[in-house]
Amino acid sequence: MAHIPAERCLAIIELLADGARDLPLGEIAEQLALPKSGAHRLLATLVDLGWVEKDPDTRFYRLTMRLAILGQQHYVATGLPDICQPILDRLAGECREFVRLAVVDGHSLVWVAHAQGASAGLRYQPSLVSNTVPLFATASGKAWLATLSTDEAMRIVMKNGGVKDADRYGPNAVRSIEALLREIRATARRGYGLALSEAEFGVTAVAAAIRAPDGGSAVGTVSIAGPGARVTEKRAHELAPLVLRTAQELSSFWPLRARRSLRDGRVRGDRPVRAQIRRSRLPHSEPSSGSGRLRSR
Repeated sequence: MAHIPAERCLAIIELLADGARDLPLGEIAEQLALPKSGAHRLLATLVDLGWVEKDPDTRFYRLTMRLAILGQQHYVATGLPDICQPILDRLAGECREFVRLAVVDGHSLVWVAHAQGASAGLRYQPSLVSNTVPLFATASGKAWLATLSTDEAMRIVMKNGGVKDADRYGPNAVRSIEALLREIRATARRGYGLALSEAEFGVTAVAAAIRAPDGGSAVGTVSIAGPGARVTEKRAHELAPLVLRTAQELSSFWPLRARRSLRDGRVRGDRPVRAQIRRSRLPHSEPSSGSGRLRSR
């Protein structure tokens, strides 16, 4: 495959992975600014290698499950399920809302795990189809960007398309770089990200950055989100200490640092990972009340 430009093959895989779409040859070529003949050769190679398949009826292209399987294998190998999921489950139970973990992946932030804490009444379930976090429209995105220098934050924002897709999100999503810079500065001052009807209409979220264990750069974010009818702006600020403490706890256990230790089931000292998690308790957060129309049970 040395004669096939690797970056173009990866661009096709990323395009097909976005929303798990089936796409015709013409649209793939157009979106990637490739000649049809070149796109066809690349797709034929990816089909031969088992990464892509072609529907015999529609002649559209889609990813096989190979990428998903490899991704799941890598996800398990990082230690995220064993170490982080119990902490997310506990946070969801304490705040009675939807909790999500995102990790930094190059110039992107990607949601990788979640826990649902709302057991009855109005429940929030994300409607965004992509796992890539829209940085300018989410509490998680702003929490991460606030840990970076202004130049680096803007470089990453522009790498992700700037704010040109703001109309796809909630009514309060920022629609200019100047407004985003103000939001990032406000996030840095308060120490956590806040989003009110930004990523999705009627949804409030609060998020904190997870720092590397040595106090270095951010490695991810943890967030709490819920219907605005229940998670008001005041309630979001009340939840902030809880999400900040959880971010600190996740930093101390961060699995991407501890993979070698995980081979024998331990992270620090002589205590098993799960025993450490059980002994590290966060203060209880009073359940919120209210009703609405997002999703009820």
